[in-house]
Amino acid sequence: MSRIGKMPVVLPKGVEVKQANGTLSVKGPKGSLQLSAHPDMNVVIDGGEVRVERPSDEKQHRALHGLTRSLITNMVIGVTDGFAKTLEIVGVGYRADLKGKGLTLSLGFSHTIEYTPDDGVSLECPNQTTIVVSGIDKQKVGQAAADIRAFRPPEPYKGKGIRYKGEHVRRKAGKTAGI
Repeated sequence: MSRIGKMPVVLPKGVEVKQANGTLSVKGPKGSLQLSAHPDMNVVIDGGEVRVERPSDEKQHRALHGLTRSLITNMVIGVTDGFAKTLEIVGVGYRADLKGKGLTLSLGFSHTIEYTPDDGVSLECPNQTTIVVSGIDKQKVGQAAADIRAFRPPEPYKGKGIRYKGEHVRRKAGKTAGI
């Protein structure tokens, strides 16, 4: 039995879960999300909790069991608290500015980079070297943060670039002066 899949998802106060035509809808104070669950997985809604049941112990059913439960948990957390990822910009002259809903990045290229997030994702710049990506959908928040980081990933020699907050960049030794 999947250790993650067999645990029920406890619904906090103010969260509503409905199931219709194979689609699971979660509605909460921050918004609503939908999930098309795999047809083999049986989602049972019991008052204040949601359980996921699988039909057999086949390898695919075992994998889908834990995945479905995790996706439902992420939806419940998203509509109650939301998700956020913080990015740090390291480098002389590297900065970010918020213009409207989009983001303008100066990352040492000959041009500035304009980034517009998808719907459901919001950006904040508390200062010029910090970007906060937030929203209710964990996948969209993670993808938006990864897209921004991909413009200038941290390099191993000086550590310059965009990194996640708390990310450790392995540093390499540069060239040494030879005789």
